[in-house]
Amino acid sequence: MREQSQTKKIKWGIIGLGGIANKFANDLLTIEGAELYAVASRTQEKADEFAKKYGATKAYATYEDLANDSNVDAVYIATPHSLHKENALMCLEKGIAVLGEKPFAMNEKDVDEMIAKAKEKNVLLMEALWTYFLPHYQYVLKELKNKTFGNILKIESDFGFTRPFDNQDRLFNKTVGGGSLLDIGIYPVFASLSTLGMPNTIEATATFFENGIDSSCHMVFNYDNDVKAYLKSSILEVFPTEAIFYCEKGTIKINREFHCPSTVTIISNGKEETLDFGYDSHIFGYKYETEHFMKLFQEGKKESDIMTFDFSRKLIKLLDDVRSLVKLEY
Repeated sequence: MREQSQTKKIKWGIIGLGGIANKFANDLLTIEGAELYAVASRTQEKADEFAKKYGATKAYATYEDLANDSNVDAVYIATPHSLHKENALMCLEKGIAVLGEKPFAMNEKDVDEMIAKAKEKNVLLMEALWTYFLPHYQYVLKELKNKTFGNILKIESDFGFTRPFDNQDRLFNKTVGGGSLLDIGIYPVFASLSTLGMPNTIEATATFFENGIDSSCHMVFNYDNDVKAYLKSSILEVFPTEAIFYCEKGTIKINREFHCPSTVTIISNGKEETLDFGYDSHIFGYKYETEHFMKLFQEGKKESDIMTFDFSRKLIKLLDDVRSLVKLEY
């Protein structure tokens, strides 16, 4: 286990230097006590370019070289889905705290293996599902928990966009876990799980590209008292990308791109009010989960009290269950 201190800077590493890694690195620069120390890609050229752009001290051409750097305190894993488990286990084995991009791994078995390794090595591990930590989402969770507008009667949540099919793009590549469900369908599933918990039963249908990945997925989660969550994802169609919670005395709607910094509209008693959470447009919003993770690290904690191991297990189980229903296999 690496040295921990309330005062020393946390030296971060990033494994996998794609689009999400760029956003994470950009936000990391705004966080007091954080230092982007090392980055790793499959090529030295890409690692050097990324390191120069964000001021990292070290640039590695292999993920293993970064994990072997004893100066790295924590690592953000932003590789394709199919590599998450392998990369996490490698870093945990070296005593490096791991913040692993969602989905945590490809299936529940892999997630269990990662959690077991973190416990064996007594090292901090957390799934990086940034939405959970955003102020607007925390506000909605509080309102729903307090039943400000009564019980939830129904949830509608979606995430959809279009992109030309490209088998070289990881989003469309089955070997790395491409498709709509694992990449973006996880967000509507998260919206339901974080507010209503585990459903009693699930209904699901999907459409597929010729290479076997899902192009769209429609789900219904059934709860007690005929409460339902209607969830869908697509990379064939543009959706509003909202999360709407219909309650007994009003409706809470997280507006467009609900999964990232957004606004919340409250509709109750014939009135409509939109709440702006003052997000800085220059910040992507990854800083909130990162600050939480750093606080855990500095306090010597090994598990988040928000994104708990139990929650990550339930989230991946739901994704596994949906995959089983629509016969999506990797």
